[in-house]
Amino acid sequence: MPQIGWSELLIIVVLAILIIGPKDLPVVLKKIASTVKKVKSYVSNIQDDIENAVDIDAEVEKDKKNKNKS
Repeated sequence: MPQIGWSELLIIVVLAILIIGPKDLPVVLKKIASTVKKVKSYVSNIQDDIENAVDIDAEVEKDKKNKNKS
């Protein structure tokens, strides 16, 4: 994963201020932060669903093996 240094970060901030403007920059940053938070929440929910499905599948397989032994 690429690393962003202080000089690159400074360039990004200066360009953002020039392109977006100092008045609208906080609003844009809030919207970006909100979107990132939503995406993280969706990804977390998907991961939880997958983990639950795997756990349920493992329990079903375990029950099948126990029934076959009986």
